[in-house]
Amino acid sequence: MTARFDPFAGETPRWYAVEAYRPFLEDLAAGVLDWLGDRPPETLSDAVILLPNRRAARAFTAALTKQAGGRPVLLPQVRPLGDLEEDEPPFAPGEVGLDLPPAIAPLTRRFEMARMIVEEFRSDLSPLRALELADALGGFLDSCHLEEIKDIGKVATLVEGDLAEHWRESARFLGLAVETWPKRLAALGLVDPAWRRAKLLRLLADSWETRPPEHPVIAAGSTGSAPAAADVLAAVAKAPQGCVVLPGLDVDLDPAVWSRLGDNEQHPQNALWRLLEGRVEREAVRPWFRPSVEPALEARGRARQRLLNEALRPADATDDWRKLIRAMRAEAAGTQSADPIAEGLRGLSVVTARAEEDAAAAIALMMREALETPGKTCALVTPDLALGRRVAARLERWGVSADVSSGQPLSRMAGGRLVDLAVRFIADPLDPHALLGLLKHPLVRLDLGETDFRAAVEALEAFALRGPRRRDWSRARKALFEAGQPRDDGRVPSDVTQERLLAARLLLDRLEALFAEARTPFVDEAPLDAAARALTALIEAVAGQDAWAGPDGEAAAGLLSALIEGGGSLGAVSRADFAELVHGLLTDETVRTGGATQPRLRILGAIEARLVRADRMILAGLEEGVWPNAAPTDPFLSRPMRGTMQLPPPERRLGQTAQDFVQAASADEAILVHCERRGGQPAVKSRWLWRLEMLTRGADTPTTPVSIARPSAVLDQARTLDAPARLTPEYAPRPAPRPPVDRRPRELPVTGVERWVRDPYAVYARYVLNLRQLDRPGQSAEAIARGNAVHKAVERLTLSWPDVLPEDSADQLERLLLEELTSAGFEDAAMARETPLARNSAVWLAGFEAERRARGVEIRVEERVEMLIPAPAGPFKLTAKADRIELSATGAAVLDFKTGSIPSPKQVRTGFSPQLTLTGAILAEAGLKDAGPVEPEELTYVRVVGRKEPGQAAVRAAGAEAMALSQAALAGLTARIERFDHEETPYLSWVAPQFMGNFGGNYDHLARVWEWHVVGGDEGDAE
Repeated sequence: MTARFDPFAGETPRWYAVEAYRPFLEDLAAGVLDWLGDRPPETLSDAVILLPNRRAARAFTAALTKQAGGRPVLLPQVRPLGDLEEDEPPFAPGEVGLDLPPAIAPLTRRFEMARMIVEEFRSDLSPLRALELADALGGFLDSCHLEEIKDIGKVATLVEGDLAEHWRESARFLGLAVETWPKRLAALGLVDPAWRRAKLLRLLADSWETRPPEHPVIAAGSTGSAPAAADVLAAVAKAPQGCVVLPGLDVDLDPAVWSRLGDNEQHPQNALWRLLEGRVEREAVRPWFRPSVEPALEARGRARQRLLNEALRPADATDDWRKLIRAMRAEAAGTQSADPIAEGLRGLSVVTARAEEDAAAAIALMMREALETPGKTCALVTPDLALGRRVAARLERWGVSADVSSGQPLSRMAGGRLVDLAVRFIADPLDPHALLGLLKHPLVRLDLGETDFRAAVEALEAFALRGPRRRDWSRARKALFEAGQPRDDGRVPSDVTQERLLAARLLLDRLEALFAEARTPFVDEAPLDAAARALTALIEAVAGQDAWAGPDGEAAAGLLSALIEGGGSLGAVSRADFAELVHGLLTDETVRTGGATQPRLRILGAIEARLVRADRMILAGLEEGVWPNAAPTDPFLSRPMRGTMQLPPPERRLGQTAQDFVQAASADEAILVHCERRGGQPAVKSRWLWRLEMLTRGADTPTTPVSIARPSAVLDQARTLDAPARLTPEYAPRPAPRPPVDRRPRELPVTGVERWVRDPYAVYARYVLNLRQLDRPGQSAEAIARGNAVHKAVERLTLSWPDVLPEDSADQLERLLLEELTSAGFEDAAMARETPLARNSAVWLAGFEAERRARGVEIRVEERVEMLIPAPAGPFKLTAKADRIELSATGAAVLDFKTGSIPSPKQVRTGFSPQLTLTGAILAEAGLKDAGPVEPEELTYVRVVGRKEPGQAAVRAAGAEAMALSQAALAGLTARIERFDHEETPYLSWVAPQFMGNFGGNYDHLARVWEWHVVGGDEGDAE
């Protein structure tokens, strides 16, 4: 019984086409099987099928197996046309001329080319800059190789033209490079991968042109974008048992438009026009085998394909749109068919999302919905890798892992993160974020003897890495020492134990030793290969050989090996530059691991999706600059220079992506997704989508209404998934906890009383719930740290010179201020700002000190005073630690140093700022430990800023007023204590909300202030 379809029948050349609306690989497999017919299963094993790339080859094998339906078939020899090897089919063993040198590895090529640039052209280039130039130069050479430019060296003659100086310099650089690079490759015994691919294709084309293959050969899915590939296709078409199957050829396109495609690189049919031009007429291309389908689906597919192709007509042919629409409808009316525009729009819809995250949520939901239908497949096609990652992350909420063709950057995988964190440790060992990331990496574990490594990491984080960052190892040790010292009340925090401090010290010592070894190659800079060896040794020291396990570990090992082998001549790098370089290499390296748990869902790039078809195709990223992307800019050649070199214009790539769009959008169910905003900025919808909408709008008439479906339900459903269970929000009320009296604090400092007056809930959270705010690792030294530095500097000056100031007191104060600011963790950039402020502050403070000491007072600094206040629930202890108390024969002056705003006189009088008044009350009632009660005679805030007005001594009360305000403040506090000694008195949040703007608390998020105050509108009442 003869086969029903014979692709090798008829005269040569044999050119076939699978229309865009058809599933290409499935139809190809069905045609091959139909040709096989009742022939023996081994018949196919002699056939060679050439497909564009490896992914298409794998997909065709799967399609062939599925179409066989259990029938025993020996697979044909499926080969990727873009990655041929001379020792594999379609090359015959022993063919003459196939002894080409091996191709240089991509990473080795980057390093060798960068080395050449440094050695031959610019010895002053940093390795990072040399690699950037190597990438650009490599792209230029690849273009030349693929286009088979015979004399690349003629680029040097371009300098003779009337060119701008920078283009002339580029041409000179390229001229030198194309002479030197081949010599370097020859010395290595290697060739460029692009040259080798083009050479193999050329040898194959020449061989088959003179000696056509006798076995069956089918070249399918390729558009022959490279000249050698196009000639291979032409040779296959003329072979005795050969044929070419083209993807998405539009046989219905107006001949007038087809004839002008040579001048329109951006048209989706341009690549096919260039392939067929001079080889075969479009009308001579035959239709490939079509499996039987429902007539309605066939009609809908044809209508969709024609609609898309007409929408993407060249701009100069769109004036015929209305005429075309009338002709299409008249043709359909003559055959009593449905309206072709409406038919083409069936199954096509457009989803307009507000932003990328909304689009990702909707796409993930549509992909998950496809799984509800048994056997249904869904593919997301987008060139936007970030959007693909967002969708993949959204699918994880259902435990679904889609097949992602683009892979992942090595920098996002465990092995890559380990390398990145290790090199950041070399660059800046005490960067708390990088250090904690390294120590908490799942592969890292250091041997600390009997000490548990994870416990040591927790202790080091708690005692040395939180708060302002430490600038060197000695200050980190000082932080560990200070963590074990008693606080002002004589107690050590309960979480501080000698065991934990010892563990932290052991780990810190080990880290310092590792850093000392890793930085050995670096004086100021180190050769790149030596730096890579040090990095490799560090990684193995902290993670062992497990660091190189798995696909990501293998890729990381290959990257570092290439750095060691090829980095020696790239010059020396600093530690910071080395970290930046390695991070860039990790980001550029892509690892494809597979690992999909749901084979029915796929996330594909536009190139990977060219021949792949799913039941539901989602096309996303349809914004200008994304899909299509802007035409690339050549850093070396202008457009006239590219023309002289016979290189294709940059717009040619846009035509190829346009064909990808048409292929995918011709699916039976196609959903086009675009965003109104990208990166927070307004986005312009893709020109293809815009043209499709314009064509549809022109076809929409009162008698024949048509429109593109725009489902919004999926966006609403996606938002609902992330919405709270209550559709009507219920805001939290203002908290009003009423703890038992015996749990309420019986001791407060005067600063705590100030918080109690304004925000009682903060006192409840701090002293009843015992919640303390954790410092962030490496937090910036801000206003509080600056204020503490000023306090400490003044204290050190007073303790060093208690009686007579030195003659250079301003200089001494400046030195002390800078020391304390540095110790507080101020970075270099902050110190550049603080240094002149410190000088201004020191000069003012020196004058202030001299004026105060001229009064003959005794100065007490940071002295703790306290008193007991009788109360219904028992004595209440009030404490204060005054910045300065000056004792004289008539009384005491209480001074508080500020670097920010100071309380107004009204706030002091009304009791909202009782710090100084309550300190005066303690002095009047209990006095100092060694001096007894002393009457307050001055309450002063000293503001030190170092700006135009460097300082200010703001007296808030003096003489009898100071005593009166102190007594009033004590009476108010006594009444407050008595009120809160009754269980019915709540600790309300922010009873004085007028101070929330500049006196925000650490517990506002716990009190949900935003809900009850801002949204709920509860303003509160001051007491």
